[in-house]
Amino acid sequence: MTDFLDRPLSAIAAALGDGQTSAEALTALAIERHVQVGERLNAYQTWDPERALAQARVADAARHCGFPLGPLGGVPVSVKDLYGVRGQPTFAGTAQRLPSRWEREGFLVRALRSQLAVVIGKTHMVELAFGGLGTNPHWGTPANPWDATTHRVPGGSSSGAAVSLWEGSAVVALGSDTAGSIRVPAAVTGTVGHMTTYGRWPADGLVPLSPTLDVVGCLTRSVQDAAYVFATVDRRHGDPERFLSAPAPSDLVGVRIGIPRTRGWDESQEDIAEPVRVALRELESHGARLVSLELPEFDAAFDLYASGLIVPPECRAFVEEQLPAWMDLLHVTVGRRLHAAAKISAHEYLGALSRRRMLQATAAGRLEAVDLLATPTVGFTPAPVSDVDDVDEYRRQNRRTTYATNPVNVLGLCAISIPCGLDRSGMPVGLQLVGRTDEDERLLGIALVAERVLGTAVERLGVPPLGAVTKT
Repeated sequence: MTDFLDRPLSAIAAALGDGQTSAEALTALAIERHVQVGERLNAYQTWDPERALAQARVADAARHCGFPLGPLGGVPVSVKDLYGVRGQPTFAGTAQRLPSRWEREGFLVRALRSQLAVVIGKTHMVELAFGGLGTNPHWGTPANPWDATTHRVPGGSSSGAAVSLWEGSAVVALGSDTAGSIRVPAAVTGTVGHMTTYGRWPADGLVPLSPTLDVVGCLTRSVQDAAYVFATVDRRHGDPERFLSAPAPSDLVGVRIGIPRTRGWDESQEDIAEPVRVALRELESHGARLVSLELPEFDAAFDLYASGLIVPPECRAFVEEQLPAWMDLLHVTVGRRLHAAAKISAHEYLGALSRRRMLQATAAGRLEAVDLLATPTVGFTPAPVSDVDDVDEYRRQNRRTTYATNPVNVLGLCAISIPCGLDRSGMPVGLQLVGRTDEDERLLGIALVAERVLGTAVERLGVPPLGAVTKT
């Protein structure tokens, strides 16, 4: 029999609503799963099972008293450790605890807590969220659950978030995305990562990396769950079931999927590009139309991000103003970039912002020719952690990891990564679908149909060697 915790979010909510299960029972199961594999996977920075059980009991008591739970009420949720959570420390991946003001809850945490969701713990992340591989020399790097013999990177910066889903201790994992930090870990762990359009959800209550590019969002086990969370949280939608049943493509007939000539395609390993092409051909067989698209702004946006003229100076300014004692504590993989940012002039920084606006404007015109874009999310097999101990090799691997993801942030688009296959090493491959600015509903609607065609991660990929999720 399938555990309630393995069911889609809508089914979990229904089971809680009619008393088939309880928040306490779900939380106890989540804790049990963490105990089974937690030491090997190292998903959590802060793990407090008693606090989680206390939250679950409150949710159950509220329901018993006739107080209706929100759509995510009683559901175990993991929270990336740059979000403030009342009563729990925030480290943001750094070597020491941040001042208590960084424990104040912002929009996304409040949205879930107001529904009486259960914060099961706070997950590990890259220091200050400044990296795409998922490594953390201060606290240890979570293990990618898809390799039981080699400790591979889990993708970053929301590294523990993705791992917590396969561990089975969380059903929803809060992450953040500045250059791919939701989509990259989703891709290399076989989960789903939805990056909303910049500014769609407020980023308050978050330790910032780059106010110009930071986006808050979630990782889930399926597109169906991602759409459910979006509808639950988004201020424009008050009823998840209504959103999920609203007019969305019933099939893919006429949907134009743009295939841009970009590094995200050109530099991908063949054993990663091919599963993505196979998935796209499956979508084509169900009515989608694949369209070659010239989009030079995509690679230009990557180059602008890689120039270091936006993120490093913004992050350095934050640390100098808010956490000055931390500058000398940063690991070299982050510290070297922030120290170098001191040489960037205001003229260069403002020029980069102006260049970004121009790229956004010209790209928007080209994107009118398609409904969305498709690329591999990450074009390379996640490296063994030992391979990126060298700072120069770390920098090379980190840079190429975001070939297809950071342009989406720079251009102000929305995107989702969904699992579509395995590479030759048996590691997950992600298909990135990119929507136009503020077309999250359209993107999710198409992604829902794509998931029905391709299958969920469990259906298409199976279960990873170290994962605790039961097949459904």
